[in-house]
Amino acid sequence: MVFMVSVSEHKNYVLFLNISFLFVSCAFLVLHFYTPEDFLALSTNQNSPEINSSGKESCSSLNSLDDYKAKCFYLKSRDPCVSEGYINYLYLFCCNFGNFPLLGYFLLLLWLLVLFYLLGNTASEYFCPSLESLSKLLKLPPTIAGVTLLSLGNGAPDVFASLVSFMGGGTCEIGLNTVLGGASFVSCVVVGIISVSLRRRRIRINKPDFVRDVCFFLLVVVCLIVVLIRDEIDVWIAIAFLAMYILYVVLVYISHIRRRNDEEVTEGHANLSHSSDLTIPILQNMENGKLNQTEEGDVEERSEVEIKKSRFCLGSSTCYGTLLCILEMPLCLPRRLTIPIVCEDQWSQKYAVASVTLAPLLLSTIWNHEIENETFNTYLLVYGVALIFGLAFGALASVTTEKSSPPKKCLFPWVAAGFIMSITWSYITAQELVGLLVSLGYILGVSPSLLGLTVLAWGNSLGDLMTNLTMALKGGPEGAQIAFSGCYAGPIFNILFGLGLSLVSYSWSIYPSPIVMPKDPYLMQTLAFLGAGLLWALVVLPNRDMKLDGVFGGGLVVIYIVSLSLRLIQALGSLQHPHVNSNQY
Repeated sequence: MVFMVSVSEHKNYVLFLNISFLFVSCAFLVLHFYTPEDFLALSTNQNSPEINSSGKESCSSLNSLDDYKAKCFYLKSRDPCVSEGYINYLYLFCCNFGNFPLLGYFLLLLWLLVLFYLLGNTASEYFCPSLESLSKLLKLPPTIAGVTLLSLGNGAPDVFASLVSFMGGGTCEIGLNTVLGGASFVSCVVVGIISVSLRRRRIRINKPDFVRDVCFFLLVVVCLIVVLIRDEIDVWIAIAFLAMYILYVVLVYISHIRRRNDEEVTEGHANLSHSSDLTIPILQNMENGKLNQTEEGDVEERSEVEIKKSRFCLGSSTCYGTLLCILEMPLCLPRRLTIPIVCEDQWSQKYAVASVTLAPLLLSTIWNHEIENETFNTYLLVYGVALIFGLAFGALASVTTEKSSPPKKCLFPWVAAGFIMSITWSYITAQELVGLLVSLGYILGVSPSLLGLTVLAWGNSLGDLMTNLTMALKGGPEGAQIAFSGCYAGPIFNILFGLGLSLVSYSWSIYPSPIVMPKDPYLMQTLAFLGAGLLWALVVLPNRDMKLDGVFGGGLVVIYIVSLSLRLIQALGSLQHPHVNSNQY
């Protein structure tokens, strides 16, 4: 019964987001055709642009203007100063909602919720299944798959948000604050809530794994402090930072092999070993399957069928059901038509043929948008080549696949295509999300890095909270161990791999010039509180015999609240002194 309620709530949530998407899209289109100016971020006017330290245009003088008319004129005189995203939100808000700011805030809030949903849902519904398939095709051991592919699946939103922030040039503070804010939230709030929730069960955590993860996490924090202290980061230091995750994978694998060799080969120990292989936040669909398979298997099966019917508009015989299907399609259909899926339970030959046909066209559109100073003939050439490849792939797919089941042979091209296209959609969504947050920073007069530390970090970490808490409460001692380990292994992955990949990509793109790290004292403050939470865990939990209780969890929550409160007080102080806040943009 509880699961059925959650399914109903999920459907209502998805329906609300789809209606919001339709509402906001219609509003954007009306404003686009109503106004003679274009609020899409494609302008080429370059009258007296302000350049920030990263070489990007700045809108730091925008907040000094008194009314929206002056701000609109200011924005018309220069290129979009927020380079990420496809929509010029600053122009849209100041020039179109100047007389109705509350309506503008409302629409941007709805759009923010839609983007958060798209980023998380693309990771769980498309990116993670492709990673699972890759893991099976590559025949990776469970431990290696857990700390690599599955970690990538769970940390995809943070990874893409960080990557977009750094590749945007002038917004790397958002990427840093998002990763650190998410790490603080998960290692303090999520661990704290799990500990308080399990305080009466007196569950003990595996000490060797705990000490390994927390100590390595502290090492990562120290290395990140060293990276931030340096004024410049070249590509080799960035590669070394990224390579630290390989060291962590090796440590996890060695500890797993040693533990398995020490255990007696019994069925009970084998089951325990199997359940502890994944020392990271395992995928949500896998967790749901494990948690509900024994108790609510039939209910889960029926619920999944209902979700699939509503998602792909199958079996809707009534007008009301058809209307619901239509309203639930806007956010799903574009991705379904461009991301190949070869899962048995989601296979559709029509969708498969359409996806491999339309995917090259989507990639060509992104290519034409990203490349500057292209001629019209170049645009046509790119689209023409994409159309030829798309038609060829579609014809090949229609001949080599069956309607009843997905292909059994030559799976790697299908899985690789799904992997690439899910990355593409995640990157597009993260790019738009970062652009919206930067614009909201200018609109609200606060530093975008603060929005990354709070709004973006919370949005990307709420899934970890729900997933790990559910696993800890319903998965027994083994589930609690997996969830607890994931609260440390996940942030380690996001910092080393997500942030490391961002540093490598950005430093490689500007090679041989180094990356100039932002001089933001608040980053050091965030790292200090993050280290304090880790030290609290490393000292308190072993002294309490590795039992999760209210003292351990409550202390972690207090540390996070103090850190966040201090940051908000500093932000409010900077709002009273605009010259301080202007340096953050």
